[in-house]
Amino acid sequence: MEPRSWPEPDPVVARAVRAKNYGRQVLLPVAVRDRLGELFPDEEFAEAFGATGPAGWSPGRLALVTVFQMAEKLTYRQAAEAVRDQLSWAYALGLELTDTGFDFTVLSQFRTRVVEHHLEGEGPDLLLERLTEQGLVGAGGKQRTDSAHIVSAVRDLNRLELAGESVRAAVEALTVAAPHWVAGVLDVPGWSRRYDTRIDTWGMPSSATKRDQLALTYARDGLPC
Repeated sequence: MEPRSWPEPDPVVARAVRAKNYGRQVLLPVAVRDRLGELFPDEEFAEAFGATGPAGWSPGRLALVTVFQMAEKLTYRQAAEAVRDQLSWAYALGLELTDTGFDFTVLSQFRTRVVEHHLEGEGPDLLLERLTEQGLVGAGGKQRTDSAHIVSAVRDLNRLELAGESVRAAVEALTVAAPHWVAGVLDVPGWSRRYDTRIDTWGMPSSATKRDQLALTYARDGLPC
């Protein structure tokens, strides 16, 4: 990996973001880029990546994606789609309008490298330092920027998505192999509401209690399968 400075927001993307959000509250990714700039320099994560090999995505920008992912409670797949589809994320990351982003598995690989090289504290420390410089947090306060909280939140969301997708895949296979059994055993209307579309196409519950309830629902649904 060759550390590089982040590109400035693409002018076309910037104009679109300003036009679409004129008179509205500034979106979080836009505010982060405008106030905090290049928040996570690549150099801070360099030791987790080899000096040779094919070029990959900027680790600093992947760190920012992980922060947005945690803030919006998104799975890896949903976060990768946000990078590709949301103008505010493209603005924050300095992406051109035509940038196609990356495969969602890149985020899992990035998190693994960061943890293996004990760099999970770099992002939160840099964020807190920059927030303090900007006067957005004061000395002596308690700020929830610990890396364990961010990493575990992202991990739990993806485990929940995997559980739901596993049940959905099992139901689809059973529907093909034994449709009469499915119709006689499963609550088809209820199951259709939960598994008619991919789990990552809708937002996960915002509260921990509701996410726990959803996990139990997936467990109960999976038992007869």
